[in-house]
Parts: sequence; structure tokens; C-alpha cells
Amino acid sequence: MAFLVLVASIVGISVLVRDHPRQVSSSNKLSVVAAENFWGNIAAQIGGDHVSVTSIITDPNTDPHLYESNANNANSVSRAAVVIKNGLGYDDFMDRLLSSDKNSSRQVLSVNTILQVNGNDPNPHLWYDVAKVPTVADAIEKALATKDPADASSFATNLGIFKSSLGPIDTVISEIKAKYAGTPVAYTERVPGYLLTATELDVKTPAGFASSIEDGNDPSPRDSATMESLMTNHQVRVLLYNSQATSAVTKHIQDLAKQAGISVVGVTETLPAGDTYQSWQLSQEKALLQALGG
Repeated sequence: MAFLVLVASIVGISVLVRDHPRQVSSSNKLSVVAAENFWGNIAAQIGGDHVSVTSIITDPNTDPHLYESNANNANSVSRAAVVIKNGLGYDDFMDRLLSSDKNSSRQVLSVNTILQVNGNDPNPHLWYDVAKVPTVADAIEKALATKDPADASSFATNLGIFKSSLGPIDTVISEIKAKYAGTPVAYTERVPGYLLTATELDVKTPAGFASSIEDGNDPSPRDSATMESLMTNHQVRVLLYNSQATSAVTKHIQDLAKQAGISVVGVTETLPAGDTYQSWQLSQEKALLQALGG
């Protein structure tokens, strides 16, 4: 009887491997692909030693809006057990990759769906909404546990550690809100928009200016003039500048801010090399806090 059970177990294992040959990496870890490295970093923290995470957008000098996928990206997605994408048009290349490789056993997490963010022209930079990132982390942990039940307890432990590690970020957000709520600021585009909402800072950037910059277009003369006036007339205390997607227009605004003595805080859309999601966000928020105080 023991022999029969052993044979059944071996057969069961072989069937499992045949049915899902693309869901385990060469190191026998669960394969996860994230469109952007900040979501990938969070998945890696939750998955720990049991997952192999590939992030497609990793270069801080790459504009995610303009990214074109390649054969390596397609191969990674084809082998993934779990895929994480931001949604809201931010990473449309992922939709093309997924549609070109049908895999009913693959689990796809779309952050905008998890957070129920839709509507007309919502801000796609969802990872700056730190208060809601734990909800995304919950969904990632659940997906990993579904694909790898044997390691579910490890994923749950790592999830708790990750959530606790967001505490210092929340503390800085609360401090900014307590000291500087209502302070006028501006940004070149909506990258830090959710952060500014959480801190209750007053964004003065014309909506048309920000949306034009996001779309890679020149803002209207009226919006450009308004933005210039904010700088030259000292109508904002801080300019938050997307250092990852620059143009002659945004460089001009940054120069005007510096000439007027307005603090400029650089923000990025992609996680810098060597950082975690937590250290990245915390450093930017501390820079904003310092700039407001300066």
C-alpha cells in the first residue's frame, strides 16, 4: 500500500509539472512578472525566497508611457504564474504581451482593478497612494498563496512585515499634513498627486499643463503662462519635478523655480536601483518635508 501511495505521489507530481511547465522558474521558485519594478519589489518582499520576480520597467531613465516590450519580456510573461500590472493605460504594453500568450492558469493582478480606480482620466501613479498600497500587497499575497499553498504561511508573515514597514512613511505624511496642509505647491505632472492629496497640500498646477506633459505634448500657451507665473511671482513654496520624464518645457519651469528661490523636489516614476519601495518613498517624502520647511 505504501508503495502505491508513493507511486501515486510521484505520478501526481509529474502531472503537476506537465500541466504547469511555465509557472516555475529554473530555480524551482514561483515565477512572478511585474510591469514596473516598484510592484515587483513589493512582490519580492512578500514572496521572499519562494519566488523569482522579473520586473520589466527597471531603468529610471525610461519613460514607462513610451516603453516598447521585447522578446525577453514576452518570454518572461509566458512563464509567469502571477503577473502584476498597474493599469489605467500606464502599461498598455502588458496587455499586448498577455493577449499574445494565452494561459488560463496564469493569475493577472491589475492594480487599478484591485483599488477600484477608474473613471475619466484618473491619475495612474497608484503607488504614490501609500495608504492603499497594503490593499495591493494583500492581493499579491493571496495570489502567491493560491499558486503555492505550501508556502502560504511564509507569505502571510512577510506581508505583515511589509505592512509594518510602511509606518515611517505614514509618519512623515502625517507630519507634513499637520504642519503644512493648505500650502501651495506645483508639479510638472501628476506623479506625486496622491501623496499631495494625502498631505493636503494645495496643488496650483493647471490641469491642462500636467496632462499635456504626461501625454508628451506641449501645454497650451495659457497653461504655460500660468505655470510660469506661479514660479516668477512666488505663488508656490515647492515645485515637484519629474526627473524621469524631462523636456524643454519642464526644464524651463524648473529653472524659473530655482531663479525665484522656490525649492525643487525631484520625484521619479520608477524605483531607483538599490532601493526598496519603502526607502524610495520615504526619501522623497522627507525631501518634500525639508523643502516645505526651508
